[in-house]
Parts: sequence; structure tokens; C-alpha cells
Amino acid sequence: MNSGGIFDLEKTAIRIKEVEGELSKPDVWKDQNRADSLSKELKGLRAIVGPYNDVKGRFDAIKELSEIVEDDDTDSLESLREEAIEISEDVEKLEFKCLLGNKTDRSNAIVSINSGAGGTESCDWASMLLRMYTRWAEEHDSKINMIDQLPGDEAGIKSATLIIRGYLAYGYLKAERGVHRLVRISPFDSNKRRHTSFASVDVIPEIDKEINIDINEADLRIDTYRSSGAGGQHVNVTDSAVRITHIPTGIVTQCQNERSQHKNKSTAMKVLRARLYEKEKTEQEEAATKGNSDKKKIEWGSQIRSYVLHPYKMVKDHRTGEQTSNADKVLDGALDNFIESFLKMTAREN
Repeated sequence: MNSGGIFDLEKTAIRIKEVEGELSKPDVWKDQNRADSLSKELKGLRAIVGPYNDVKGRFDAIKELSEIVEDDDTDSLESLREEAIEISEDVEKLEFKCLLGNKTDRSNAIVSINSGAGGTESCDWASMLLRMYTRWAEEHDSKINMIDQLPGDEAGIKSATLIIRGYLAYGYLKAERGVHRLVRISPFDSNKRRHTSFASVDVIPEIDKEINIDINEADLRIDTYRSSGAGGQHVNVTDSAVRITHIPTGIVTQCQNERSQHKNKSTAMKVLRARLYEKEKTEQEEAATKGNSDKKKIEWGSQIRSYVLHPYKMVKDHRTGEQTSNADKVLDGALDNFIESFLKMTAREN
């Protein structure tokens, strides 16, 4: 497993010692941002080495036991076989994480969900996607910070932006970027007709404080408005919500769920920095791959995944062909098979 990526264990072990050494210096805590960055890095590095050492220790143990177990000791042999299967599954998970070797893969994920055309139907579908990603995050021990949420006129949401904070959050959730399509009997249609709804999902990494994104204050238009989201009743009495427009690019970010205008502005600026960074990176990648007809683009109307609830149940990823008939489980956050299939596919293409 020393083949590179996040499982270059020799380099990882060296880096752990270096970071531990830095954090042991009293002066490092004078710069809180650097101390926080180092602490986060150390936590991530230990999350790499710990599971590997656990699997290796279990493998060494059953290897030793297999050499002393008698051939007629069927109970012990069966126990070893079951343990070997579990170890094999854990090794596959570790090998999969080798695909997540980019620095940004370890970042928190800023997830934006927007309903498509279709009014109430699409707004309801967007709220279902929000619930799906919330459940996924909870299953992966990640924290959820809702930044902004615009309710639909009758039901659901028109849009939502949240930060999912967890190890490799962006590395996993970047596979969800694109248009998601729902087919079902509408609960809002008295004639019980089948409807098709669309919603888009955008995922970008939360940018590390050490990455410098130059933003000219003169290029910003900052508006305040009365919060109407889930930030609490007290924020509704003042114009605490903040909307920031980056005039040169037209990028708009907003936050209304913090308790003060200052915090809302700070969070909106954080998202703006991430979006500008992602825009610059995308432009560089497009320039580098110009003329490559095989390059995949994420466009409205080219759905990456369909969720069919009628006349049968099926969820199918159109990029990989991965599918399941257990649509309810997927909508409850069981996305790992789809995510892993997509990341394995992109790794082969690269």
C-alpha cells in the first residue's frame, strides 16, 4: 500500500513527526490560523495511518493463527475465514481511499442545491436531496453547517447551501456534482399523474486559509436583508442576512443562518473565496484540455443520475451504469456505491 496517494505511508509517517514537532513549539500557538491548520492536518494524517495499522495488525494475527490451527478444527478455521473476509473488505476500502490523493479531497465540502423548472415539484425534490446529503453526512460522522436556505412557495426549497465538515468530505461528494432527475407520482397532483423533476447539485472544496485568493473590496456589492431561514427567531428582527456579489464574475454568495451580520458576512466571504478558487481552477483545466472531445461537462439538462419511484423503483447513475432497485435506501443517504463507482471510473480515465 505504499503506491502513492494518501497511503504513501513512509512519507505520511515522516510528515506526522514533522507536524507533531511544529505543534510542540510554544510559538506556533501565537498564530492561531497556522496552529489550527497544523492540527487539522495531523488529524487527517492519523486518520490515514490508524486504519492501515489496524488492518495490518489483524492480518498478521490471523496469519500466525492459521499456522497453528489444526486442519480438523473446523470452528477455528471458519472463524479465521470470516475474519479474512472482513479484512479483505477493509483493504478494499483503504485501496479506494488511495484515489483521494489530492489536497482538496481532504477539504470540507460546500454543497449547493438548486431546484429546476417545475415549481413545487422541483422544490420538493430539492428538499429530498438536501435530506439525502444530510443523512449521508450523519452516517459518515460529519458535521453540517447550513449557510443559506430559500424555502419554496408551497413546499420544499428553492435552494440551499451547506458546508459538510468531515475527513475527505469533498473527496467523496465531488462525485455528486451535476443534475439529478426524479420520476414519481406527484403528491401534489390530485390526478395522480407521473411527474419528472430536476435539481442541480454543486460541490466545491472549502478553501484552506493558507490559499491566497485576491479579492478587491471595490469589486464587491454587499447587501443586507432580513433573514428568513432556520437561523432562529431572533435573527429575523434585524437585517442580519448578507448577500455578496462579485461584480467582475457575477458570482453571488449569501448567508443568513448565523446569529449576527458580521458572522453572516464572514461565511459568505468564505464561500465566495471558494467559488473564485474553483472558477480559476476550472478555467485552467479547460485550457489544458482544450480540444479534448472526451472531456465531460456538467450541464443543466444532462442529468448524472435518475431516481425512479414509479412505475418501478430504481436509481441509476448514467455516468457509470451503477444502479440499484432500493431507491428508498439511496434517498436515506446510501450513496457510497455510486460515489465509489464514479471515482474509480475517473481514476481509470486519468
